[in-house]
Amino acid sequence: MGAGKLSLSLLALAGGALGADLPSITMKGQKFFYPNGTQFFMKGVAYQQDTSAAGQTFEKKKNFIDPLADEKACKRDIPLLEELGANTIRTYAIDPDADHSACMKLLQDAGIYVVSDLGEPSTSINRDDPKWDVELFTRYQGVIDELAQYSNVIGFFAGNEVSNNKTNTEASAYVKAAVRDSKKHIKSKGYRWMGVGYAANDDKDIREEIADYFNCGKQEAAIDFWGYNIYSWCGESSMQKSGYDQQIKFFEEYSVPVFFAEYGCNLPNGAAGRKFEETAALYNDEMTKVFSGGIVYMYHQEENDYGLVKVSDSGKATKQKDFEYLAKEHKKADPKGVDEDEYTSNLKPAECPDVSQTWKVTGDALPPTPDKDLCDCMVKAASCGPASGLSKKSYGDIFGFICGESPESCTGINGNATTGVYGAYHGCSDEAKLTHILDTYYKDQDQASDACDFKGKAETKSGSDSGSCKSSLEEADEHNKKAATATNAADAPFSTSGSGDSSDSDDDEDFAVPGAALMRLFNLGDYAVGLYMVVAVAVGGSMVVL
Repeated sequence: MGAGKLSLSLLALAGGALGADLPSITMKGQKFFYPNGTQFFMKGVAYQQDTSAAGQTFEKKKNFIDPLADEKACKRDIPLLEELGANTIRTYAIDPDADHSACMKLLQDAGIYVVSDLGEPSTSINRDDPKWDVELFTRYQGVIDELAQYSNVIGFFAGNEVSNNKTNTEASAYVKAAVRDSKKHIKSKGYRWMGVGYAANDDKDIREEIADYFNCGKQEAAIDFWGYNIYSWCGESSMQKSGYDQQIKFFEEYSVPVFFAEYGCNLPNGAAGRKFEETAALYNDEMTKVFSGGIVYMYHQEENDYGLVKVSDSGKATKQKDFEYLAKEHKKADPKGVDEDEYTSNLKPAECPDVSQTWKVTGDALPPTPDKDLCDCMVKAASCGPASGLSKKSYGDIFGFICGESPESCTGINGNATTGVYGAYHGCSDEAKLTHILDTYYKDQDQASDACDFKGKAETKSGSDSGSCKSSLEEADEHNKKAATATNAADAPFSTSGSGDSSDSDDDEDFAVPGAALMRLFNLGDYAVGLYMVVAVAVGGSMVVL
């Protein structure tokens, strides 16, 4: 390694002492690099306060604390992050409309990079009622646009533990669609490289399938990096007992960077008992051949007892017992990387997993890109729709009746991750979807006067499909006709669908010893359970996902 390269990387890690922007991180093959070619390893800390600490509830529109919009807190905490030897933080939810300039400047000056999740608790992809719609895409675009202006942003997570076991694998199709569209948005805006990845838990039943799925097929829809939330090194352990040695084997041929998106088991003695022996292991030569570092969970001490710092109600920050242990291990860690100009990657993307008893999402297709213009055109053209001011609480009854009595009326809004067949309006808002099925049902009933009433919950409209809307609606109608009888994605393709080959998965080895079950706010796959799930259950398989 040349002296010039060494000095530049040290300048970045020392905190941009000259006040300049940090050099942006790039990716090549399985590695991250500084622009000067020095390999980058994350020494990270998860940095987001639990909303419960602020006395907020999930019923409020803004139900989280944006850690990058609180200048006072940043001035208090960033010096402590420096003491911890952190060069990266992970945030789980930010407000794209807030001003982040002060905190991002403080992070720049401290030499700290950011990886941020794109969702937030009430607007994210939910594992039990997955969707990728206009509202979600707008949220994701907003976060990207806001953070793109800062050179110390490495990238984003499109989801965090959304599919976390074999019962909810279908949700991964929606996360991968979010990856595809977020990457396309970054490219269309002409932004510098910022990666879009996924953070997964370690579940033995789907470990191989989910890692392969997000890496397989068309690379414009594949992840740029893989984050692994892993808590298998607990107390006094070893490479073998923790399964770290097997993680190396598992990911040694993965074609994109892999890092621990969360780590830091608190068993058996809580956060106070953490000595961070795994941190030393993570940056040894054996691990750094494959892994690009990791992010310790977490900065704030909360009820789940994983914190490095306790912040009192008055705002005073107190280092916890495990703080010094992590700071010491980060300081000692000196990972040996490779120079970019000496690194050649011949690693290939994985093959897409076959649909099976444990993996129920095809690798051949993804949900369509949410298209607000198309949704608006459809609503504008409808002859029947929800009554003005109709409460969302009333949607379920109408969805349930129409999709039960006339399943073909719901073809345009349905989606099936196992077959890869999606209706043209699958990515529209719930109100727009309701408009579509009301209008379709009304026309199927020959516009009978009582077919657009539903006890005053629906009303007729003066629909118009003229102008630029006409061709788009014709294409959507043609697609929905194909989707009505399609049994696979090839029967009703979208131009934005992903594709890839398939292969069996036969590795059932359980090599990750589980740590404590985490109770965390920002496990976004848990939140925003759909309003109409009870309806979907009631009408059975004819109504896949609303």
